[in-house]
Amino acid sequence: MARLLIVHHTTSPSLHAMFDAAHDGATDGSITGVDVETRPALGATALDVLEADGYLLGTPANLGYMSGALKHFFDTIYYPCLDSTIGRPFALYVHGNNDTAGAVQAIDVVTTGLRWRRAQAPVEVVGEPGRDDLDACRELGAALAAGLMPES
Repeated sequence: MARLLIVHHTTSPSLHAMFDAAHDGATDGSITGVDVETRPALGATALDVLEADGYLLGTPANLGYMSGALKHFFDTIYYPCLDSTIGRPFALYVHGNNDTAGAVQAIDVVTTGLRWRRAQAPVEVVGEPGRDDLDACRELGAALAAGLMPES
């Protein structure tokens, strides 16, 4: 069975709604053969990353950067996972009150260093997420999980 790891820092109602939508998409009943694990960014470990086949990352944009919790996650897993996770797919959702560009750019730098492969364009939401934003999060989770489905 393939494994999708959702690593998130969910600090607000807006992020919680985005997380729920992405998780709902990833666990859609039409997606088979994929186990979805969720970990708060401060609790995710290198072992979690090594055991997963793909990654969905969720973070607020804080002062133009990813959350400190997601940065801590990357600091913790970077070297233990550097050579063992090359080419694995990831996707990202980001919420900001004013901007998300700095957070996305910072995550791109780290994931490029890890040599992960972006499987989907990030979902970036500024302000209160609307129905279209939550649908995009749901589709993001579903597409990433579906991409991990074993071939029949």
